[in-house]
Amino acid sequence: MEQFKRNILITGGAGFIGSNLVRLFVNRYPEYRIVNLDVLTYAGNLENLKDVENRPNYVFVKADICDYERMAQIFAEYDIDGVIHLAAESHVDRSIKDPFTFARTNVMGTLSLLQAAKEQWKEEGRAYRFYHVSTDEVYGALQMDGTFFTEKTKYDPHSPYSASKASSDHFVRAFHDTYGLPTVISNCSNNYGPYQFPEKLIPLFINNIRHGRPLPVYGKGENVRDWLYVEDHARAIDVIFHNGKDGDTYNIGGFNEWKNIDLIKVMISVVDRLLGNPEGHSLGLITYVKDRAGHDLRYAIDSTKLHEELGWEPSLQFEEGIEKTVKWYLDHQEWMDRVTSGDYMAYYENMYKDR
Repeated sequence: MEQFKRNILITGGAGFIGSNLVRLFVNRYPEYRIVNLDVLTYAGNLENLKDVENRPNYVFVKADICDYERMAQIFAEYDIDGVIHLAAESHVDRSIKDPFTFARTNVMGTLSLLQAAKEQWKEEGRAYRFYHVSTDEVYGALQMDGTFFTEKTKYDPHSPYSASKASSDHFVRAFHDTYGLPTVISNCSNNYGPYQFPEKLIPLFINNIRHGRPLPVYGKGENVRDWLYVEDHARAIDVIFHNGKDGDTYNIGGFNEWKNIDLIKVMISVVDRLLGNPEGHSLGLITYVKDRAGHDLRYAIDSTKLHEELGWEPSLQFEEGIEKTVKWYLDHQEWMDRVTSGDYMAYYENMYKDR
């Protein structure tokens, strides 16, 4: 068997952030073996990784993180010495309808991985690391007062999704404090960019504008989010994985706040321009709908610590990032059609049904 300098398990690697991270690590670290573990739910799509699937340092494993025995087997089989844990149920609307699935995957799945790491990582002198990727939503909501979430902000989750992620964060810290497991956590703001599942705002609205469908806006569209280009998030994870302090937490944000309605109007302008439509052509598609239950008013991340301690900062301004993002989705309509139709799921379910 080929020897690698490190064996990194990336969970949820067929998803949006995960596939961008897997691509970065496979390309940047040929001396690492990257084991992409994903159960391939609706949000996992191996088409996202066609460009690296045949690389000698890339392996895909279809498995459920809640299956502890299988996780222990994978840790042993691939001699895993590093975990970057992204696998999670992440859509707030789905968590409101089905909180049990979120508790199972986000809490029990994380616990399964932590226990597998604790039991396997016994060798003295090896540099182990368990990196848990979390969200800014665990902090609750901010008012329109210019304050930011910091690493010391008290947890105050408001949705089943954010409650499940907060719980998983606590388990990670507990394994560090109780067992000495070398862990690190990051909490990131909203991501956008290529390969995002089109139930999320930006790809959903790009696709709806292209097809002339309504653009459903919660409430009055006054909710504010901090947006970060997904490749910048992947770079931040890379820096924290390699240089972060054990037991520490790092916030990742873009210092890039937008009201939802303003973001939507920017998207409309960019999509219409790139499609050759008259200016303002798709503004009439905006449709205000009943607000989401427990909808947090504002999220905003202070990532000063990450910048000052580890030297990371976003590489793209939002205007440049949204232009790249819109172009990507318009240029990859076949990908979008296969995702929205569900065809990609049937293909991979058949491929891995006997594994």
